[in-house]
Amino acid sequence: MESLYFETTSGISGDMTVAALLDLGADQKVLMTALDSIKAQGFEIKISRVKKSGLDCLDFDVVLDRDHDGHDHDMNYLYGHLEGHHDHEDHEGHHHEHHHQHHHEHHHRGMKEINEILDQVDMTSHAREIAGRIFEVIAQAESKAHGLPVDQVHFHEVGAIDSIVDVVAIAVCFDNLGIENVIVPYLTEGQGTVRCQHGIIPVPVPAVINIASAAGIALKITQTQGELVTPTGAATVAALRTSHQLPDVFTVKRTGLGAGKRDYGLAGFLRIMVIETPDA
Repeated sequence: MESLYFETTSGISGDMTVAALLDLGADQKVLMTALDSIKAQGFEIKISRVKKSGLDCLDFDVVLDRDHDGHDHDMNYLYGHLEGHHDHEDHEGHHHEHHHQHHHEHHHRGMKEINEILDQVDMTSHAREIAGRIFEVIAQAESKAHGLPVDQVHFHEVGAIDSIVDVVAIAVCFDNLGIENVIVPYLTEGQGTVRCQHGIIPVPVPAVINIASAAGIALKITQTQGELVTPTGAATVAALRTSHQLPDVFTVKRTGLGAGKRDYGLAGFLRIMVIETPDA
């Protein structure tokens, strides 16, 4: 029996998950067909090979235009932006600053608007169901964090186009691989505080805590200063995981390495393995 084993030593985010699934062999053409059909503007996709800790990894990057920038993938929830000023690191760790006006109409999609977008994406019904499930997990977590009904949560970190692209891509790639069993023993997380659009908040951030609590996902807190788990990453595990127990004996059939965007002095990638256990 084949299973996907998510090894989250360096944490997990939406873009890391997409990259690892592509590296495992998910069909890039199927993915691009789906992403090209998203009824939203302001983004392009960059897929490349990068080195993390000297190892060859795949990188999936949602590049936003100036009108839609201000988001560092789903990490935006954690780091936020300061009044028209956004500072992030590229793959080599160099800082780039972008000064721009924020177009807030792009940042406040709720579940109704997201579901309307998902309904028009060129993907299988199973992939659409997975994407909807991931968004619902995040919506419930944000609803609890902000004290609002789910239908009133217009949280830009999920409504932002880069997060929509990440979730659609995860759903399409997972569906394309066709392996339903997903093993994630725990999520490796950092500590300290980070800035979001509302101010300084502790790590793990409330949305991640709420997702882990609701789904019964174990957390392993490390000494790393900074968040390693994003809401999209945690929601993906909550929506896909079928087991937290890694088999005592298994063989590794394939391995995918999905590059992270930030350097915490860790390996810097999400490793997903296709493992096979002997028939009982």
